[in-house]
Amino acid sequence: MKRFFLVSLLFSLLGASCFRPYMTTDRVSFTLASFTENSVDVLVRLEGDQQGQAILSASFNPPEGYHLYSKDSPRSGLDGLGRPTLLELSTNSHMTASGELMESVTAQVPDFEPRELLVYPVGDVTLSLRVGLPQGDEWLDDFVSVTYMACSDTVCHPPVMGKLVPIRIPGVDILDSQ
Repeated sequence: MKRFFLVSLLFSLLGASCFRPYMTTDRVSFTLASFTENSVDVLVRLEGDQQGQAILSASFNPPEGYHLYSKDSPRSGLDGLGRPTLLELSTNSHMTASGELMESVTAQVPDFEPRELLVYPVGDVTLSLRVGLPQGDEWLDDFVSVTYMACSDTVCHPPVMGKLVPIRIPGVDILDSQ
C-alpha cells in the first residue's frame, strides 16, 4: 500500500510541475501540494465535478499501523492527547468554503483511553471541502492549513498544528474550460 502511494505521489508531482490537469470521465483534477511531516504523507488536490463545483481535498497517509484523530476532536486534544485532522482555508484565502468538511471514512470510538476522542480506522483519510474559486483565468498563490496527529497503539508522532501549505489555485474560468 505504501509503495502504491509513493508511486502515485511521484506521478502526481510530475504532473503538478507543469500545473496541467488530468481528465477522468467526469472531472478535472489538479495536484496543488504534497509533503511529508512527522511520518504522515499529505497530498492536497483540487477537483472539479460535472456540476462545475470545485472540491478541495487533502489525503493523509500515516505510517502502517497508525491512526489519525477525527476532524471533530478538540483542537488541543483531550487532556493534551490527540489532535483533530483538519483541512482549512487560510484567513485571507482567495477561495471561499461552500459546505462542511467531509471525511472519507467514519470516525469510531477507540479501544483505548480516552474513549471520548474519536479516531479514524488505521490507514489513509481524505478530507474534502467544496470551495468557490476566484473569478478569472489566472493562477493565484494561496495557502491552506492542515492539522493532524498520527498515533499507533503505543506511540504518537508530534502533532502538526495549523501548518500553512503554499498552493497555486486556478481562477474559476480555468476550471470551467477543462
